[in-house]
Amino acid sequence: MNHVNVAIAGLGTVGVGTIDILQRQYNKIQDKLGVSLQIVAVCARSKRDRGIDLSGYDYVEDVLSLATREDVDIFVELIGGADGIALQATKLALAHGKHVVTANKAMIAEHGFELASLAEKNGVNLRFEAAVAGGIPILKVLQEGLIGNEVRKISGILNGTCNYILSAMSEESTEFSVMLQRAQDAGYAEADPSFDIDGIDAAHKIAILAALAFGTKPNFAAVSVSGIRDICIDDINYARELGFRVKLLAVAEMVNEKLQQRVSLALVPADEPLAAVDDVFNAVLVDAQPVGHVMIDGRGAGAGPTGSAVVADIADVARGAKLPVFGKPSQHLREALEVGEDIGTGAFYVRLLVRDEPGVLAAITKIFAENHISIDSVIQKNRAPGEYVPLVLLTHEASRVALFKATSRIAEQSVVLEQPVVMEIQRP
Repeated sequence: MNHVNVAIAGLGTVGVGTIDILQRQYNKIQDKLGVSLQIVAVCARSKRDRGIDLSGYDYVEDVLSLATREDVDIFVELIGGADGIALQATKLALAHGKHVVTANKAMIAEHGFELASLAEKNGVNLRFEAAVAGGIPILKVLQEGLIGNEVRKISGILNGTCNYILSAMSEESTEFSVMLQRAQDAGYAEADPSFDIDGIDAAHKIAILAALAFGTKPNFAAVSVSGIRDICIDDINYARELGFRVKLLAVAEMVNEKLQQRVSLALVPADEPLAAVDDVFNAVLVDAQPVGHVMIDGRGAGAGPTGSAVVADIADVARGAKLPVFGKPSQHLREALEVGEDIGTGAFYVRLLVRDEPGVLAAITKIFAENHISIDSVIQKNRAPGEYVPLVLLTHEASRVALFKATSRIAEQSVVLEQPVVMEIQRP
């Protein structure tokens, strides 16, 4: 029986989960592959006890030496970070003819094209299923299952921390700050939660999905990003009243032959599958032809789910699977649309805080009309003459550029107290 030797760099949550699966499922994996997977060495910052038996593996302090070790066939990078030692080790492993498996979404989103070119030059695999949505095999779906389809749009709930916070806010009608603290207490959010709640994590992931789905170079800098930091319980409640759920959606779609990528809060109709994805779960909805809509959901993080995805990539490499890194040879990948080109159309939710006086609604709707935006419905409650009150408008399909112009003008009006809150309405 052939032997494939594996080295694992990084013994955090995912590294430990990966080793645990490879140990517990050793015989089953070997039977399925007809190949013996052997972990020969590991690398971490310290030798502290991690709750699994590491005694049978060489412990290597220098990750760069591990990446070039002669008896290693597959180098598994689970250190993390877009740059630094993780990127150095990955480049070194590829240059020395090692297959690389990683869960590093930031590195792939920001340096994926360079790494793909290096892998293809050296005739080796670069696999990263675990970088997007944990245990959900969405990359395999795009690369293999939907290879005969034209993908039109991808919409994803790609950050479990944000989804947990928004779900809890909706269920308990409690403000963002309270639910963020609860997420931190439960271990779902870091002490500094910026990476999650500001949308960066989801942006890395949608950049990777877009590259695979649309044949573009992964370009994190081309993703328009906003997070959930400014979400208000009023918006959650208004959305529910209107028949929607508020979700942080990562979206990639082709508009007029240009790829648009964005991460932002959106209203999802309550009867749509994405609206039912709650707690720390992730989900990806793919609109493709001829298959139509395909949705896959599951746990998007954690030792088991993410380790499962890492093992799946290791197994594919061990059985000799060979695919272009982003679905086509790297020299055929196109450039992604630069951020700031806000193209296409959508229907929108707009919430304003306005002074309650005669003529305000007429003035605001006039600005919308001048920008060729039609109003679908209006909610105005709690009359308080002379005071500031919320005004909620839903638009029909409108140009994103026109909506930006209209809301910018509205924000300048003396009767408007705060910047308008705008969320796109996600349509099936």
